[in-house]
Amino acid sequence: MARRESLHGQWSSRMAFVLAATGAAVGLGNIWKFPYMTGENGGGAFVIIYLACVLAIGLPIFMAEALLGRRGRRNPINTMKLLSEEEAGGGWWQLVGWMGVLAGVLILSYYSVIAGWTFFYAWDTAAGVFTDATKAVVNTEFDDLMASWPWLLALHTIFIGLTVFVVARGVEQGLEAAVKYLMPALFILLLVLVGYAMSTEHFADAMGYMFKPDFSQVTGGTILAAMGQAFFSLSLGMGAIMAYGAYLPDDSSIGETSLTVVFADTSVALLAGLAIFPIVLQHGLNPGAGPELIFKTLPLAFGSMPGGQVFGTLFFVLLIFAAWSSSIGLIEPACARLVENHNMSRRKAAMLVGAVVWVIGIGSVLSFNVFSGEEYQFMAGTWFDNMDYLTSNIMLPLGGLLIALFAGWVMCKSSTVEELEMGTGFRYNVWSFLIRFLAPIALVIVFLNATGLLGKLG
Repeated sequence: MARRESLHGQWSSRMAFVLAATGAAVGLGNIWKFPYMTGENGGGAFVIIYLACVLAIGLPIFMAEALLGRRGRRNPINTMKLLSEEEAGGGWWQLVGWMGVLAGVLILSYYSVIAGWTFFYAWDTAAGVFTDATKAVVNTEFDDLMASWPWLLALHTIFIGLTVFVVARGVEQGLEAAVKYLMPALFILLLVLVGYAMSTEHFADAMGYMFKPDFSQVTGGTILAAMGQAFFSLSLGMGAIMAYGAYLPDDSSIGETSLTVVFADTSVALLAGLAIFPIVLQHGLNPGAGPELIFKTLPLAFGSMPGGQVFGTLFFVLLIFAAWSSSIGLIEPACARLVENHNMSRRKAAMLVGAVVWVIGIGSVLSFNVFSGEEYQFMAGTWFDNMDYLTSNIMLPLGGLLIALFAGWVMCKSSTVEELEMGTGFRYNVWSFLIRFLAPIALVIVFLNATGLLGKLG
């Protein structure tokens, strides 16, 4: 089949795609969620199971999403429509694209609210607010921020504005130019923080905690948590990788490129653990403190450490970079859709999508204060809780499952062979087995577990 050309340009090189896709994948989930999930699920055993799930589930689906994007060379909705008509003779698979684009918009609406907190904490840490602070002071600072909807709205607005600014400039001048600086800066900051953690007395304990497995602590819940984190940490099922794949040069190997991105994404998660756990253990704090680990536990730890003001500030700047790079990938599919189907300029499309995301995000801002009471809660809880539940537990695993089924069962072998360029030997057969059988089964289990249906079936 003659290769299509992207309507938006393409990455200047394979490395540009690697940086962009890694930026989309690396976010608060790697630096915030992975460490506390490791803490909650017993350390080293969880890490080993997580790595196995990344290779067996995450990597093949990442490759599938990238190959669909490059095959269609359009936004996720149009790509799935085109490929569905070519491969199956009908266009209903475009609903997968719609779900991914919508998921990206909804996720960014509450993700930007959480990301906004990192600006506040970077400023507070730099200003010395947490230096020698007590637990009560740290908790009060967090509670006061949550109670102030004007502050949360302002931070949410700043973050959306930064995201729109990048996406409005296009693929090469916006997306590529941003990740070219953001991702190296992120890795440098992370390595500096790991170096700082190595100077503490508990770095060896943290290494043992993360990499010395105790399989006696492994339960079915541990395996399910690792499977879910392996899928979500790569930003699969939300259209970002498919959109970025549409800009991938024809001469770039999808297999090698995907493996590089998966390696980089996983490295960030592991390095984040090595940066965080020594500091937590040094002060006798709980590494399984859940979401509070970043915004309550770590400020307390940094505040009592030599150089903690500097390195704590660097840590929150690191979070800003990670959140910013991933938010770009969340908004890009919707912007590409408006440019392609409604002849909008990139700038107008980015501003329109940004405005929609900003408005939806107001519900999440108010979920922590004005609308936090029980009388305002429904279904899964607050507006924020419902957005998180809908996207994380339903839309993303379902989208990933449908992508796996389409790439593995609907697309003809010649199409996937041509796009992956791995031949028809061992490597292709392994990918085909994983995408057709193991990944769908795993995602069905993740979906049933996330929605609570697994327990009911059991």
